[in-house]
Amino acid sequence: MNIGPLDATIVVIYLIGIIAIGLISSRRQASTSSDYFLAGRSLHWPMIGLALFATNISTVHLLGLAADGYRVGLVVGNFEWMATFFLMMLGLVFAPFYFRNRISTLPEYLERRFSRGSRMFLAFMAVVGALFIHIGLSLFAGSTILEQFFGIPVLWSIVIISAATALYTVLGGLKAVVVTESIQTVLLLMGAFCVTFFGMRALAEQGITSLSDLKAAAKPEQLSMIRTEGDFPWWHMLAGYPVLAIWYWCADQTIVQRVLGASTQRDAQLGPIFAGFIKILPLFVMVLPGVMAYVLFQEQIGDNPNQALPTLIDQLIPVGLKGLIAAALLAALMSTIAGALNSAATLVSIDLVKNFHPSASERTLLMIGRITACAVMLLAMLWSTQGDKFKSVFEGGNMMIACLAPPISTVFIWGVFWRRGTRQASLATLIVGFVLGATAFTLDFPLVGETKLITNVWGIPFMLQAWWLFVICSILFVLVSLVTPPPSPEQTEDLCWKNPLAVIATGEVTGLTDPRVLAGILMGVMIVLYVVFA
Repeated sequence: MNIGPLDATIVVIYLIGIIAIGLISSRRQASTSSDYFLAGRSLHWPMIGLALFATNISTVHLLGLAADGYRVGLVVGNFEWMATFFLMMLGLVFAPFYFRNRISTLPEYLERRFSRGSRMFLAFMAVVGALFIHIGLSLFAGSTILEQFFGIPVLWSIVIISAATALYTVLGGLKAVVVTESIQTVLLLMGAFCVTFFGMRALAEQGITSLSDLKAAAKPEQLSMIRTEGDFPWWHMLAGYPVLAIWYWCADQTIVQRVLGASTQRDAQLGPIFAGFIKILPLFVMVLPGVMAYVLFQEQIGDNPNQALPTLIDQLIPVGLKGLIAAALLAALMSTIAGALNSAATLVSIDLVKNFHPSASERTLLMIGRITACAVMLLAMLWSTQGDKFKSVFEGGNMMIACLAPPISTVFIWGVFWRRGTRQASLATLIVGFVLGATAFTLDFPLVGETKLITNVWGIPFMLQAWWLFVICSILFVLVSLVTPPPSPEQTEDLCWKNPLAVIATGEVTGLTDPRVLAGILMGVMIVLYVVFA
């Protein structure tokens, strides 16, 4: 790619600046485990919302959403728009329990609701998710970008990115992560808007000036959000996406840790809803550019959709702005990795070490957390070399989530709405579900060759795999609960909703800024958008 000295200078300045900001912001904040892992519970809703978005939107999204926009079209934007409904669920259903019980980790919630065994196993599963999904694939996507921009070999790209991110994350804790994520959210959105703007200008130069013109130039149904067949038909999305999303948005430590660090319950609830409004944007600034790449550069990109975004940047973006966009891509990458590293450190220190050794000192917990972050980073670097096994990095991430999420989503959704759920059912569901998911991933991961046994031979795509795993886990959870002693009232007090309607009926509405009112407004906006783009 044609990268000049000015663009390279902008990227270097960004790297130095973000590391400095991360270290300075946490200089007086990481003296205790609460400071290090939860930012001293001092976060307010704007920062929580921005940090949720930044942790979610990694280079996997920027690269992968453009790739899938090129490959299949706007339908992949359902992964972004449907997330708004589960961010509302986080804010209205789960955040009140998390905040009122002052939990430090999501496995801690499972211990209070079910048992210590559930806490231990969920902590293990969460570290696996951080390593393989949040960090590993993000490193692969980032190394692809650096190789395209600067010609840096993939291995060296991985080392550079890992070292830069780990420096302020390992030393600074959650405060450093959230402060830098807030800055990075603004930067990555600026970069995404630039790509979209110059893409639209290039389309206009080709005589494509309206939505109907773009639809005529694109593949059939490439601009349709809802499909009945092909990739991601509506019933696959409706069945499988909630399974992925309940884990990712409501029960994944990497994401929810920002909510656990909230200053007040109102902040804990408004932050996710604010993030839900921001999640409307990726369809227009991350998926749509992939469609533009197909119309403008189909012959140049060919059958390699991962080249959609790099080609747009190389062909359309002027000198100076390329550096800004490269910095935005690095911002997206580093924010996700930083969040996952901090959550892995939190899980090991709080859920494993402190649980087995309650007398462990603050200094010991901080040291173990930092060692954990370094170890997870090294393992993720090794796994990141396998990213090219997937059609697109975005699909690869969701395939792994489809195998990991079902048992966790089962335990959390049944646990919060069904008081009869028992500790034996929780542990059995987590263990059996994890084994089934790992087996499914092994059968479907083309370690040798390109054949995916479950997807290609049995004809069950990953979204339906997630659904059927959830069904199996739910049946197991209910059956085991019914044949084991019910939990005591104390074990479910303030840890379960009495009924689903209590989510919106409990307490008086305090005005326009009430989380329930804002969630209702967001729901209305999403309904209108789906009607327009269906």
